[in-house]
Parts: sequence; C-alpha cells; structure tokens
Amino acid sequence: MRKMPPANRLCALALLVLMPLASAVQAGELARIVAAADLRFAMDELLEQFRATYPERPVEVIYGSSGRFRAQIEHGAPFDLFFSADIAYPHALQASGLVHGEVVPYALGRLVLWSDREDASALSLGDLTDARFRRIAIANPRHAPYGARAQEALEASGLWDELEPRLVYGDNIMHALQLVQSGAAEIGIVALALAKSPVVVAQGDYYLIDDSLHQPLHQGFVLTRRAAGNTTAQAFVDFIGRPESREIMQRYGFVLPEEE
Repeated sequence: MRKMPPANRLCALALLVLMPLASAVQAGELARIVAAADLRFAMDELLEQFRATYPERPVEVIYGSSGRFRAQIEHGAPFDLFFSADIAYPHALQASGLVHGEVVPYALGRLVLWSDREDASALSLGDLTDARFRRIAIANPRHAPYGARAQEALEASGLWDELEPRLVYGDNIMHALQLVQSGAAEIGIVALALAKSPVVVAQGDYYLIDDSLHQPLHQGFVLTRRAAGNTTAQAFVDFIGRPESREIMQRYGFVLPEEE
C-alpha cells in the first residue's frame, strides 16, 4: 500500500482538526443563560420564538434565584447572559469587572397574593392573619429579590411579626408558587409574571399587592465577561428588544422601563 506523502498527511490531519471547528461556527456558539425564576413562563415563550427564528443558534437557560446566580458568576460559573430580578446584582458584577458591556433594564416586576384554594382576588395582605392560612409561601428574602420585597410589604403593613412563624420559604419565586400548588402552603406571595401564565391562571386567581409597600423590583440583564464575542448571546440580546418580544413580556404582566 502506498504511503501518503508527509505533506498530504499534514493536510488530512488539519482537516480532521478544523472540521469540528467549522461545524461549530456554522451551527453558532452556544449561549448559556441564567434567569430569575419569575421569567420562567415568559422566557420559555421567548426562547421558543428565538429557536424558531434562529435554529442554528443554540441556547440553554437555567432558572433560579438572582442572588445565587450573582454569587455563582462571581465564582467563575460559565454563564453568558444573566437576567436578574434585581438590577443591583448585575450592577455589582459590573463594578467587579465581570461583565461585557452595560447593564440593561428590561422590566419592573410586581407581587401578588395567589392561591389555588381561595379566591385570592377577594383578599388583601391583612386577610393573611386569618387562621385558615396556616402556611404562607414566599421566596427566601436572603437571596431572592421577590422574597425581600414580600418581607418589605409585610413589614410596611405591620404584619411581619405576626405572620413570620407561618412563613414557608421557597428557594426562588417559582419554588414559592410550587409550595402553594403542592399543598405545602394555603397561599403565597408570588410574581405577577407567574400568576399570569395560562397554566397558573387556570388554577387560581390573584390579588395585586400595592407596590408602594416595597422597594421597586427593577430588573436588568447583562452579558458576562465570558460572552465577549459570543454571537449567539448577542443575537438573543437583540431579539428580546424586538416589538414581538416586548409584547410577550407585557402579556406576562411585566412593566417595561419606558412605561414606569
């Protein structure tokens, strides 16, 4: 058998090395997104539209607590885009030199009372003192912005000391909702964006909590430092600024920055 000349062998080897790289470029670089749990339903819809528009650009998303994501990014977690329920967390990352570009405000969140056992639309915060509400779910105020604002609202209403023994804490705002759905709590203080999901709307109604009782839930996103040059991450940023994407956010009860 004739041996391949050395030059040809080098060319063949180079092709083997470059072919996967070329495929990766053609397919688009993966963008890893972490998003506050209040975005669960809205972001799922946005991702569905993005993937239909850009099937060659792969994206992954993880939902959870904004405070935990901030800490993970500070410790080098491989995330490209961070959507936070509290814009202070992306700003803190920016101050530490861990972001690429500017922090962008994307929405104002709202809190609601929600239950699948009671007609929450006929309730208010003061009704939580009723004995039938043995367990009340909120997100953990230590690292979940919606939990911190729920605590502020209860304190401003003079209810925190009385209700604190009845509180059960979700790791994030989606978990707080799930505590009510599972029966671990009779009612919860959750995100309007979750309560307006068609699935959740079919289960129960909500009462919109007066936003003067707590600090605003200004929300923002940022590209992390590792996302510099990631064209898929940038494409997603551009996509969520489109009118059709903004309409999805509004449908889930988010107040857009220019509407505040």
